[in-house]
Amino acid sequence: MKKIIIANWKMQLSLKESLVLARGYVKKLNLQKNEIVVCPDYAALAFLAPIFKNTNIALGAQDCAFSAKGAYTGEVSPLNIQSLGAKYVILGHSERREYLKEDSVLINQKIKVALENKLVPVFCIGERLAEKRAGKTKEYLLQELRQGLKGLKIKTVNDLIIAYEPVWAISTNKGAKPISCSEADEIQKFIKEQAQKILQKKVRVLYGGSVKAENAADFLAQAHIDGLLVGGASLQVKDFSIITN
Repeated sequence: MKKIIIANWKMQLSLKESLVLARGYVKKLNLQKNEIVVCPDYAALAFLAPIFKNTNIALGAQDCAFSAKGAYTGEVSPLNIQSLGAKYVILGHSERREYLKEDSVLINQKIKVALENKLVPVFCIGERLAEKRAGKTKEYLLQELRQGLKGLKIKTVNDLIIAYEPVWAISTNKGAKPISCSEADEIQKFIKEQAQKILQKKVRVLYGGSVKAENAADFLAQAHIDGLLVGGASLQVKDFSIITN
């Protein structure tokens, strides 16, 4: 199975910059051996869809609402996201958990409605520095898996992706540094095993957290890492082409 590399552009680019970067991706990345997904901000989705059409680059969103329709001012329907040509949606990212106070109940609702509207959820989990220092990483991750995946039913391995992003290792955090490849692989194995027990299906698990051109190959070489969720390094075509190749 191909590795899947997801670019999370976050809220870093203007619309013009997004268009320029997208065209650079098509020129440089269209023949890469791995599966590539780009998640721009909402404003760029409709403009990037025709650029990525007929390429091997898929489109995703950075979040979606917990309902397909309703009086929810400011929310974006997963139905509308899917209609624009997006296939994936990132849910439960640590930045939304921290800054927007999203909890596991809400994230679980979002995952369910995303699946109902034919989107592939990229469900993010990861421990904070406090859990790591207390030796409670696996305990914390298991709790997030049980709450986030509660009541879900998937048919195939391609229906849902889990992204493991240790919060303390995300590059936007002060003093962040990537986890060692061997430790990441061990935790990915644990996540896969526990998710399979909950869902009764295998799922792919990605790693994210200070992924760069210099270390991506080492992470991808690990037995239980099925791909990467990339933040800052995805904003440069040259760096991202090294990561995805």
